[in-house]
Amino acid sequence: MSYEMIAILMFSGMMLMLMTGQRVFGAIGFIGALAGLLLWGTGGSEIPFSAAMKLMKWYPLLTLPMFIFMGYILSESKIADDLYKMFHVWMGPVRGGLAIGTIGLMVLISAMNGLSVAGMAIGATIALPELLRRGYDKIMVTGVIQAGSSLGILVPPSVVLVLYAMIARQPVGQLWLAGVVPGLLMATMFIIYIYVRCRIQPELGPTLPEHERNVPTAEKLRLLRAGLLPIGIFAAMMVPFVNGWTSLVESSAIGAMTAFLAAILKGRMTKEVFETSVRSTLGISCMFMWIILAALGFGAIFDGLGAVKAIEDLFTDQLGLSPWMILILMQLSFIIMGTFLDDTAMLVIVAPLYVPLVGALGFDLIWYGVLYTITTQIAYMTPPFGYNLFLMRAMAPPEIGLKDIYISIIPFAAVMVVALALIMIFPQIALWLPEYVYGK
Repeated sequence: MSYEMIAILMFSGMMLMLMTGQRVFGAIGFIGALAGLLLWGTGGSEIPFSAAMKLMKWYPLLTLPMFIFMGYILSESKIADDLYKMFHVWMGPVRGGLAIGTIGLMVLISAMNGLSVAGMAIGATIALPELLRRGYDKIMVTGVIQAGSSLGILVPPSVVLVLYAMIARQPVGQLWLAGVVPGLLMATMFIIYIYVRCRIQPELGPTLPEHERNVPTAEKLRLLRAGLLPIGIFAAMMVPFVNGWTSLVESSAIGAMTAFLAAILKGRMTKEVFETSVRSTLGISCMFMWIILAALGFGAIFDGLGAVKAIEDLFTDQLGLSPWMILILMQLSFIIMGTFLDDTAMLVIVAPLYVPLVGALGFDLIWYGVLYTITTQIAYMTPPFGYNLFLMRAMAPPEIGLKDIYISIIPFAAVMVVALALIMIFPQIALWLPEYVYGK
């Protein structure tokens, strides 16, 4: 049997197991281990062991539980609520101001947590009911929540980029810095779209009533101080890292400890908050470690088969496709897979094939990591079966139906496609900051 046929059988078997409802790491790990045993006999059992040792020795992986813990502390202690109160008061007089403030809230939540699900949960429970109560158009604000939550896997500290870094063997710090400018670019484009549309159609995003705008200056400043606390925590974590004073792991520890102390000082660190944060951190950290372990084992089999070289020859020599055409086809495949898989599953499934191929075609793997994160977010916000769409349906109030959710995301997905095109045409949007920091 040819190596190409073995690779096809491996992918087919893995997809079949995923369709039966098996856990991602179980399906990938089982197919990888089984292929290793069938191809190389008992010696194939060394592959999972080698992958486990590689995982345990990967020092930057310590950042994963630190950042997840920081995000849960800030979320469970309701410090994120202070952010929305700040935006509510300061942005209320502007047409569409609360929706614009919600995007700002999502950016800061992304900087606190690194998971898009966290942004979705906070936005749907805190911002969405308030926006609806204020007379905002339900379709527009539903799109705002989904689009804003998409920044969670791009703005550092992105947990998904940690996973990509491990599989692609790229520096986490450079990937995080590469996500900063594209993340802020997308947030700015969302804000411009909301502002312009609400100027054209004022009924979509009315201003706050006059009596609610007349908040005393002292109260505005108090809310500003409370809302800026998460920004201070993020600065305490990232400034030493960007300036080279601390390593990535040390910065993650600073972020976790600063968030913990902030919750204590505000009198919100209860036993329930601490226990929930620790349990959630442990659960998500273990899930990601199992996924990485399975991906490393599966990728080792692919390296041994030489499947990447075979696929490269198929695209470039036999089909005559240009490197850019191959890259665009990869991005389209992500959008298709995003209709039934989440971002981590997509990465683990295709990384053994795509990442080496991207490198072989001469593209920068840091830049491609940013393209991957944006494309996957577009993918599972896209009807009919996008992952985020059904997550939003589960969290939204009854008056927002699935049809509303489908319609709401179309303009924001279009904005994200424009942002993706800009980053593909101008790679320095993603590469400038890591080159500047690491080139010092």
